[in-house]
Amino acid sequence: MKLYYFPGACPLATHIVLEWIGKPYETERLPPEQTKEPAYLALNPTGAVPTLVDGDFVLTQSAAILDYLGELHPEAKLVGDTPRARAETRRWLSMCNSDIHRTFGLLFAAPYFSGGDEAAGKVLAAKAAEKIKSFFAIANHQLKGRDWLTGQRSLADPYLFVLLMWADAKQIALPGMGDLRRFQKRMQADPGVQAALKAQGLA
Repeated sequence: MKLYYFPGACPLATHIVLEWIGKPYETERLPPEQTKEPAYLALNPTGAVPTLVDGDFVLTQSAAILDYLGELHPEAKLVGDTPRARAETRRWLSMCNSDIHRTFGLLFAAPYFSGGDEAAGKVLAAKAAEKIKSFFAIANHQLKGRDWLTGQRSLADPYLFVLLMWADAKQIALPGMGDLRRFQKRMQADPGVQAALKAQGLA
């Protein structure tokens, strides 16, 4: 099993899950320009990361990869034992992927989405940051009295952790979100998280 990634990008969530699973795997760090070359586009036509190769099976998209790993390794208990527990995991995984991550895309690529209009780009980035804060407030409320988003460690937790790293990198203030920050510290102290961060040169 092989994971293609950029350091600190969303594949870090998959990298953490692979550490939690504890089975052999390998990684390949890509420079951004390599993702546009024919050899990589044959694996992932979007020219993005992550891509997971498991034998003759090639899978793209973070949420799909994480769900696949959870289903492939039920002993890791990262999906849930009941239909409701699995639904909860996928609900928070979807929020991380479809809501928070998507909105970060607007923030990171504001010049592109604003057509190069600097003033419009600033407005777009500011609006995206506001929306990101509102999503984190929901996650903070969910974490009240919990160590993990669903009440037990799941596929959604590494994704949320990576998104918090992005918020800090973009200096998005999250005042009054103590439960979210406690979650972040707990994740930072986790051996699997530490191993993935070290492997990507982030610790």
